[in-house]
Amino acid sequence: MERWQGKVAVVTGASSGIGASTAKTLAEAGMIVVGLARRVERMEALKGELAEDIRHRLNVAKCDVTKEKEIVNAFKWIEDTFGGVDVLINNAGVFRKTKLIEADNTDKLREVLDTNVMGLVLCTREAFQSMKKRSVDGHVIHINSIAGHNASLPTVNIYGASKFAVTAITETMRQEFRTEGTKVRVTSISPGAVLTEILPEEMIRQGVPMLEAKDIADAIVYVLGTPPRVQVHELTIKPVGESF
Repeated sequence: MERWQGKVAVVTGASSGIGASTAKTLAEAGMIVVGLARRVERMEALKGELAEDIRHRLNVAKCDVTKEKEIVNAFKWIEDTFGGVDVLINNAGVFRKTKLIEADNTDKLREVLDTNVMGLVLCTREAFQSMKKRSVDGHVIHINSIAGHNASLPTVNIYGASKFAVTAITETMRQEFRTEGTKVRVTSISPGAVLTEILPEEMIRQGVPMLEAKDIADAIVYVLGTPPRVQVHELTIKPVGESF
C-alpha cells in the first residue's frame, strides 16, 4: 500500500457496512478518503471512530448515486478540493424485497438498477476521466456479489441481474481502459453473505455462515497492494460453510 500513501480514494455508499469499514481501513492505511453517502451524519460519526491524529483523512460528500447531477457535482468538488481521484471503490448498492412478476414494483426495480448499475457506471466515468487527465495509473474496484455469477440463488429478483451486469461491466471497463492507452486497473470483488444492513432478515434468522464487512475491506487492501503489473480481475470470497 506504500504507493497509495496520501492518494485519494473515493468510497461510495460509505455510511455503513462494507463502505464504512473500507473508508476507515483506507484512512488508517494512509490514504485520503472521501466517503460518498446520503446519510452524512453517519459519516461524521464514523470519523469519531478513527484515532484523532488521522481523522482529517476521512472526508464526507453528500451524494445519491442514483442522481447523475449529484455524482458530477461530488467529483467536481473532489477535484477542486483534493486534485482528483486515484482509487474508486464502487460499494453503493441496494436490495429490495420483491419479485420480478410482482404487481406495482417498478419503483423498487428501478432503484436497484439505478443504484447498482448506473450509479457504478457514472461514478467510474467521472473517476476515470480524473485519472486519465492526470495520467494516473489508478484503480477501480467494484463490490460485486456471488449473485452476479449464480442466477439460481433464491429471492434475489432484479438484484442478481444488476450484479451480473457488474460482472460484464468489469470486463468491458478493463478493455476500455486498455484501449484508452491507460494502465488503470479494474477489479470485481464478489462476496458471499456479509453481515450488513443490505442482507435480508430471513438469512440472518436462518443462521447462515457470514463474512464480516472488515473481511471485504481487507480484501480491498490486498487488491490495491498488488504490483502495478498485476490485474486482479475477479476475487470471490465466501464464508466457510456457505451452501450456495
